[in-house]
Amino acid sequence: MRQIVLDTETTGLDPDAGHRLVEIAGVELANRQLTGSHLHLYVNPGRDSDPEALDVHGLTTDFLAKYPPVEDVIDQIIAYVEGAEVIIHNAPFDTKFLNAEFTRFGYKPFTEYCGKITDSLVYARELHPGKRNNLDALCDRYGISNEHRVLHGALLDSELLADVWLAMTRGQESLLMSFGGQAESQTDNNPALSFDASQLPVVYATADEVADHERYLEALSKSNKAPTLWQSL
Repeated sequence: MRQIVLDTETTGLDPDAGHRLVEIAGVELANRQLTGSHLHLYVNPGRDSDPEALDVHGLTTDFLAKYPPVEDVIDQIIAYVEGAEVIIHNAPFDTKFLNAEFTRFGYKPFTEYCGKITDSLVYARELHPGKRNNLDALCDRYGISNEHRVLHGALLDSELLADVWLAMTRGQESLLMSFGGQAESQTDNNPALSFDASQLPVVYATADEVADHERYLEALSKSNKAPTLWQSL
């Protein structure tokens, strides 16, 4: 499945309150590499941004006035993401806006065009519980330079998130890289397909190791004054 790392900017926090998209961008990953294919669109929301949102993205009403409304670019968005795994940081926020824009103009919700939605924030929180997991914090944690990120921008943020996502998920492949003497490059393209469990070596305990294990269990039984669960089974 193709992977698209996507980000949006908006006029405010809630489409139900009339807020709209102002920018959408995505970058494509294939075989854990950026392909160079990207989507980057500014759209005219037909309204001002809230001051707090404007402080975040800096896209003024005058700047956006020369761009098309979102309904003119929805087909372009669909063509880019259709069937792909779409990776978004705090996905419920972006997908709520995208779904609202799509359905407003008679399309199916954005999420129905995607093969899968993956929330990288949820993944980061599972990987780093109790820590800050916004994009800036993750860039610092993984040594990804974001010095040029003065304002939020959908294209820059999607590129940074792609680097963060590759760094966070690197361990997914490490268990599969060298089974059966295979070189790393052989499993990188599609580790799920390259991994063959039938080729794993089976290592049996020696007689001395079995005897040591039995003595250890006997010592545990005496210490606990009851048989170990292993012996009971």
